Amino acid sequence: MARRYVPVAEVARPHGVHGELRLKVYNQDSDLLLRRPRVKLLFERGEERDATIDEAREVNKAILVKLTGVEDRDAADVLRGAQVAVARDEFPPLGEGEFYACDIEGARALLPSGEEVGRVAGLSSYPTCDVLVIDRNAPTMGRLEVPLVEAYVASIDVGRGVVELVTIDGLE
Repeated sequence: MARRYVPVAEVARPHGVHGELRLKVYNQDSDLLLRRPRVKLLFERGEERDATIDEAREVNKAILVKLTGVEDRDAADVLRGAQVAVARDEFPPLGEGEFYACDIEGARALLPSGEEVGRVAGLSSYPTCDVLVIDRNAPTMGRLEVPLVEAYVASIDVGRGVVELVTIDGLE
């Protein structure tokens, strides 16, 4: 079975003249890239490239990395905009009741009646709370943002790919 790779950062720009890269990390609280896992670089054109992180350090809400074979600023600049993906099985284990956003993308969002509202497209973070972004089943209905709080979300079952909602009243 092929390993599943999940984008965790993007190459923002070269840093210095020795091939270092400044990464914009999607989850500021994660130290996953500091552990120097093997990564895949995903390019907008659909190309992929395996890469090895030789060095990694944290700086001002970003991470600087040095990849094997990227020796100068020109080589680093070619990688600008590429996503940095890590194998999902490299992620740290979770505690009880925790989940990774990538694990619920595509999950069915169900009301207590069993009616499917749509599918989870992702997770967005706001200063007051995180919300599940749900693509509605009817294309004309667009997306729905459901606060990730007990008043709206009853349970999340990653294994079954189901998010059970309490209600969507007041969100439409």
